[in-house]
Amino acid sequence: MVETTGDRSVFEQEEDLRYNAYIEEMRKEQYPMLEDALYLDHAGTTLTSKRLMDLFHQEMISNLYGNPHSFSQASHRTAAVIDTVRLKLLACVKADPTQFDVVFTANATAAIKLVADAFRDYTYGFQYNYHNESHTSLVGVRELAEDSICLGTDNEVEDWLREKRQAAKEQPGRPTLFAYPAQSNLDGRRLPLSWPAKLRQESTEGHQSIRWTLLDASAYVSTTPLDLSDADSSPDFTALSLYKIFGFPDMGALIVRRQSAAILGHRKYFGGGTVDMVVNQQFSDRETNVARHIRKDTSIHERLEDGTLPYHNIIALNCAMSAHTQLFDSLERVSRHTRFLTRHLRDGLNKLKHANGHSLVHMYTQTGMVDDQTRDQGPIVAFNLQNSAGDFISLYEFEKIAFARNINVRTGGHCNPGGTASHLGLTADDTRANYASGHRCGSECDLVDGRPTGTIRASLGAMSTVSDILRFLSFLEEYYIEKHPEIRQSIDSTGQCSKLRVESLTLYPIKSCAGWTIPPDVSWQIRSEGLAWDREWCVVHAITEKALSQKRYPSMALIRPEIDMQNKVLNVRGLHAVSKTPLKITLPLQSPTGLAQDAAGEVCGMKCDLLLHKDSAIDDFFTNCIGVPARLARFPTRVDTQSRRHAKEHPNRGIQGLGRSIAFSNESPILTITRASLNRLNETIKQQGGKAAAPAVFRANIVLGSTESSKPGDETPYAEDDWCGMTIGETQFDFLGGCRRCQMICIDQSTGERNSEPFSTLAKTRKINGRVMFGVHTALAEDIGSQASIKTGDEVTIWDGRDG
Repeated sequence: MVETTGDRSVFEQEEDLRYNAYIEEMRKEQYPMLEDALYLDHAGTTLTSKRLMDLFHQEMISNLYGNPHSFSQASHRTAAVIDTVRLKLLACVKADPTQFDVVFTANATAAIKLVADAFRDYTYGFQYNYHNESHTSLVGVRELAEDSICLGTDNEVEDWLREKRQAAKEQPGRPTLFAYPAQSNLDGRRLPLSWPAKLRQESTEGHQSIRWTLLDASAYVSTTPLDLSDADSSPDFTALSLYKIFGFPDMGALIVRRQSAAILGHRKYFGGGTVDMVVNQQFSDRETNVARHIRKDTSIHERLEDGTLPYHNIIALNCAMSAHTQLFDSLERVSRHTRFLTRHLRDGLNKLKHANGHSLVHMYTQTGMVDDQTRDQGPIVAFNLQNSAGDFISLYEFEKIAFARNINVRTGGHCNPGGTASHLGLTADDTRANYASGHRCGSECDLVDGRPTGTIRASLGAMSTVSDILRFLSFLEEYYIEKHPEIRQSIDSTGQCSKLRVESLTLYPIKSCAGWTIPPDVSWQIRSEGLAWDREWCVVHAITEKALSQKRYPSMALIRPEIDMQNKVLNVRGLHAVSKTPLKITLPLQSPTGLAQDAAGEVCGMKCDLLLHKDSAIDDFFTNCIGVPARLARFPTRVDTQSRRHAKEHPNRGIQGLGRSIAFSNESPILTITRASLNRLNETIKQQGGKAAAPAVFRANIVLGSTESSKPGDETPYAEDDWCGMTIGETQFDFLGGCRRCQMICIDQSTGERNSEPFSTLAKTRKINGRVMFGVHTALAEDIGSQASIKTGDEVTIWDGRDG
């Protein structure tokens, strides 16, 4: 469909608003999962409609389907549906079935790999040229090629097509595969669909090597129709991701131009259903040229679809295409709707300014991008946030706040290394240095020397609406716009020295499970790793051996350990995840001989040694409580372990010796909060109509409160920001730095339910250097021995390091 450029008429604007109103109303019934959520990750996958699931459910209970490789009525019925779906999918991209065939795959990556495997098995290998903005799945093909070239820009591609760039690596008889995305999955930029025709023209005008095109259309077709009606100008191979169009089923497809299919026959591997004859007997030397298998030659897809097709998924795809048409009319209409929304989103982001006039949003767009009335921009916006001083805001910190507010966006490199590097100005050396400094996809280390290593990506889909845009803009304004400079008052901590006491002591024997409050009259030993028995154990996934946490499994809050010092045991109570039946186990406090040898596990993203309990009853307890295969691990007591964990460095404190040992704690041996700061936080929450937070949600070991002699008004909230340490009784502690908070504090420790508070309020009132802070990391002063102890009620003296 050809669209004109220029100003949009009043009629077009009114039509866009009417369609948006229809989507707003329709999705109340068809997408009930969006009632409380904001979903802006359609480039990852779009959502599944109720209509689709109803159609699929009815289809499955009304018809008998069998394996299409069998010979029965049920099998014939399945085969007929598969043939129908192939034709319908080709019709979706306006492809003539006499010119194209469809090969069903697990996903778009599998479609790409299918082509790559065939080219790899070509007698002389192949030359691979790919665009810099390619998805990682296209980049990975280079490892199978004899040689490869990354074409950095559109102009480099054009020069190569016109032979201005010498194709010295291309050799006669060796095929060249050129791959690129129809639309960048990073920023939505659309690349020319004219390149396959130009490449084919060069190949037919006496070029010594044969050139082929592989188009990754996954991001493009999610909201825009692909037109393959002219087979001569279409790509040889087109990879699709069908769940990005329909939400369900999870599968992909490869559209193959029939005139280009012969080279796929070089693929050596064959699976069930792709061959007509296979001989297993050993051949003699004189029989080396005898055929050991014969491939099917009836159709392209039969030669390439290994094994039994995911026929239930294909049946679901048939329902998906019907439901999509019923709800959205056509991809042309979806395309117009998402362009309308994208314009509003981009305009709104550009208008977000701090009080000093600096922009909040640093948006990444390609130079020379034309008016968004054209098809040169998809419904994706890539950007980063900056504070009023122009410093970039951590993606990890942004994600934590978005998670707490149930806002679903994606951050990071988006599996587009070339596009990310281009937008962020990262050289190859920069990327390697970032990796060496600890940056990994999805890690906390997302700012290196103040420079971002990824972006925020907001992407729209067929069921997105103007309300989604407004809610997202409101969220950014509420949490990130700086309306006035932050002024931190200096705290005179000397007035606090004699007015604090230990209000409560809590330890967490099993990491991420409930805490156990130490009785008030009991003196508790403090070790260099923290309170005795604190985070001594952790629960790990039985397969991955990664430590589980409440972030993903909030029901862990209902697993309640209790230490029985008289009997030297740890009693653990919990509830069955399904039946809610009370469960209980008892463990010895001392390391028993029943532990397995060291196992390599992962805690808080770091590799470390674990000791796994062998008792199947213990495994069953935690598996039943959490609902996933789980095992209990213990912190090794050996001092020579190479995986010994250490406190993380906190750059805002000048404390020496930060490499102190910790058990399974996140960042430091001990965490301290104050009642004064909690009271101030709860006052703010209640002013906004929220529920006050209990101290337990912060999972602190030490809560400092006022003494009986304290007077009203003596409390100084957040005074701990300026403290350097404290003395409890006769024991000295260092404050290592503020505690960075995440959405885990939103889990009610008494019910396991997830809320938006208190993190939502903290994110607006307690951001320091872009990080949400509450509480202070604490450790024994380095010259203190291992026999120190404290108890509830002990007086606390605060010191700031200025007195000698």
